[in-house]
Amino acid sequence: MAEIYWGMIGCGNVTERKSGAPAINKVPHASLVAVMARKAEKAADYAKRHHVPRWYTDVDDLINDPGVNTIYIATPPDVHLEYATKAIRAGKPVYIEKPMARNYEECAEINRLGCEAGVPVFVAYYRRTLPYFVTLKKLIDDKVIGDIRLINIALHWQPYDEEVSDNPQPRWRVFPEISGGGHFHDLASHQFDFLEYAFGPIKYAKGIARNQAGMYPADDVVVANFEFENGILGNGSWCYTINKEQRTDQSQIIGSKGKILFSFFESSMIRVETADGIQEYNVPYPPHVQQPLLETIVQELRGEGKCPSTGKTGARANLIMDWITS
Repeated sequence: MAEIYWGMIGCGNVTERKSGAPAINKVPHASLVAVMARKAEKAADYAKRHHVPRWYTDVDDLINDPGVNTIYIATPPDVHLEYATKAIRAGKPVYIEKPMARNYEECAEINRLGCEAGVPVFVAYYRRTLPYFVTLKKLIDDKVIGDIRLINIALHWQPYDEEVSDNPQPRWRVFPEISGGGHFHDLASHQFDFLEYAFGPIKYAKGIARNQAGMYPADDVVVANFEFENGILGNGSWCYTINKEQRTDQSQIIGSKGKILFSFFESSMIRVETADGIQEYNVPYPPHVQQPLLETIVQELRGEGKCPSTGKTGARANLIMDWITS
């Protein structure tokens, strides 16, 4: 492909800044030329505000648009398999929001179809290309804290406003039939994807997932232990019903010569502690966090590079979460 003409399925919040037209249209040799939403007013409004030439309310119309050669699925996970199947059968590369699907079996089916058809599959695990996490991975690879021994994750957040209001209206992320799980599936998928990118495959993971507060159907607290093929051990705790004063997003990488403290979601600071002292790296996020990853997708489709987040790597996060929550 010389030019990448994107068609986007879904016009939700993620497409307003993180991805969608704001990010795609800044990538050389790429443009968003069509969008689809089930409600006509939503599709038309997005197309008007972001200067997208065409909009649809039927997914088949968008996928079969002859002016579209690459598909971005920006929907909840319950339709990822269905829409990816349609895109692959149309011979069009597909970029899928994370998590890749509701479970590993659905991911594996997408990959099987893509492999058989020779159609590339990419997944929106954009931390693989964000400057913050590129810096973090370099610190790990440069062995600034020696050989890695242990990884600890703590992600403890208060409930979202819509989950505790006078008339609670939880969003789709906490309904397993739509999302595959709850907030753990939505957020830990990013974490496990990056950990495998930085440290290699996880060979074992086991955990306990429970719904303690009863605010919605999905689990709201998860604890887990995991082991990488290279012998590094890890553990984590995720809770989404604490009070806001105890809100925590801090992870530690502990090595033979020190440790690295960092945040997966909320802080731009990386802190390295060794016997030589403390060093801090402030690496802000770019305005459109998916743009660096989208650039690698366009480069691969043009035969100029490789994207680090594929269907094969994306499915791994689902597999690990399935091990933990099952």
